[in-house]
Order: sequence, then structure tokens, then C-alpha cells
Amino acid sequence: MSESLHPSAPHDLPGFITAPGDTDTLMVVVGIVLIGVVLMVGNIYLRLHSLPERMAHKSQKLQFEIVAVLGLLALFTHIHLFWVVGLLLAMVDLPDFGTPLRRIAGSVETIAGVPPGDEAAETAAEATVHAVAAEAPDTTKAGAAKSEVPSHA
Repeated sequence: MSESLHPSAPHDLPGFITAPGDTDTLMVVVGIVLIGVVLMVGNIYLRLHSLPERMAHKSQKLQFEIVAVLGLLALFTHIHLFWVVGLLLAMVDLPDFGTPLRRIAGSVETIAGVPPGDEAAETAAEATVHAVAAEAPDTTKAGAAKSEVPSHA
């Protein structure tokens, strides 16, 4: 290395200065460390960002979906208020209104004598009745028109 030094260069050069054409090991090490640090910070950022979703995962499905949407909005719009609202919503346990209302509806159906779970069958039967009723007036009108026509017999 001392052979290729410029005459005006100092003779005591630090070890990280390489000769022309040699591999710069300091730059390679710093590049690897930089990539590692960027990946670690990104992983920490995404873990922190998904904190409300992980907290709401134990709660109701609707609450989890709302928190997930707020997290995505915060991620893509960079409006941090969405993330804060999602975190607060994930911390709050919303009361379950659906189960008591379903139980009340099932009890009312039992009192009324309608077997529970026949809503789909009832709607299908009503649709069939409406379809038949829609076709029936057309055929009745045609039959009435035939009966009004005098026969030539």
C-alpha cells in the first residue's frame, strides 16, 4: 500500500482506507448493518402499528373489523388519529347486544308458536306465494276474456 501512495499523502493512513481496486470492507459491513437496522426498525414499527388489531383480536368480530380498518386507514393515510381511535376502541369492551336480542327473538317466536329458525323457509314460501299470485291474475284475465267471447255453437 505504501508503494502506491502519493508523495504528499501522510504516511500513517488509517486501516479502513483501502488501496485502489481492493474491497472496501468498512462500506460492506456498514451496508449490512444498515440493512439489518432498517429491517429491525420496520419490524418494530409494523408490530407497534398492529398493536390495536392484536388487542381487539380477542373481542367481538365487528369490533375487530372496525379496529383493523382504522389501522389500515392510519397506515395508508398517515393520519395518526385513526390509530389512536383504533387503540382506544380495542381497549374498550363493547357490550354484547346481539345475543340478548337473539334470545328475546327466539322466545317471542316460541310464544307465537313459530318454530325458531324457520325465517328462511317463511321467506322462501312467501316469495313462492307472491310469484304464484303475480302469475295468477294474468291467467285469470285471459280466462275471463275467453269466457266473455260468445261462442258460435
